[in-house]
Amino acid sequence: MFVLINLKTYPCDPVAVAEAARDVDETTDARIAVAPQATHLERVAETGVETWAQHVDPIDYGSNTGHTLAEAAADAGAVGTLINHSERRLKLADVDGAIRAAERAGLETVVCANNPAQIGAAAALAPDAVAVEPPELIGTGTPVSQADPDVVEDAVDAAARVDEDVTVLCGAGISTGEDVVAAADLGSSGVLLASGVAKADDPAAALADLVEPL
Repeated sequence: MFVLINLKTYPCDPVAVAEAARDVDETTDARIAVAPQATHLERVAETGVETWAQHVDPIDYGSNTGHTLAEAAADAGAVGTLINHSERRLKLADVDGAIRAAERAGLETVVCANNPAQIGAAAALAPDAVAVEPPELIGTGTPVSQADPDVVEDAVDAAARVDEDVTVLCGAGISTGEDVVAAADLGSSGVLLASGVAKADDPAAALADLVEPL
């Protein structure tokens, strides 16, 4: 089970969360990774935790002021990247370009989408994984696996119809071990979460609770 923690721009200590994730990762068979802000990638990667970028742009080397180059993220220690998160939406052509840029830099990819139809479209672009995240549930503490489990099952089916090699993560509202188990029971290969760990008073305890049932 893949547990990917998106730190967004929350006012947390990215190194402390990374160290907690690294330590919990050593106690479980789950795979745990942290996605900090771009400016924190190198510091987070130095902790030894699996490190992901929150976004890369569909660009190559050149005149691209203010953009995130996939190779720069990889050089800073990232091994993967989110693409098309609800808070950083891209046009479909740019999603495709960002996937190709990530592949060029050797980064694994998770493309986010709102619903099963979008999951199918994203899977057709051949990322490593897709994540279904209804935007209305993001940050609410109400997991999609409870609020609308059909969305997860339908997303898994939609991805499988297009490309069986594209795995599906479940996002939005994940905060407990029960949520992770429910996501797995619905066919998800992992979870994408943020506030449940990034805003926790004790990130290590929050993570331990997430993976304990696995």
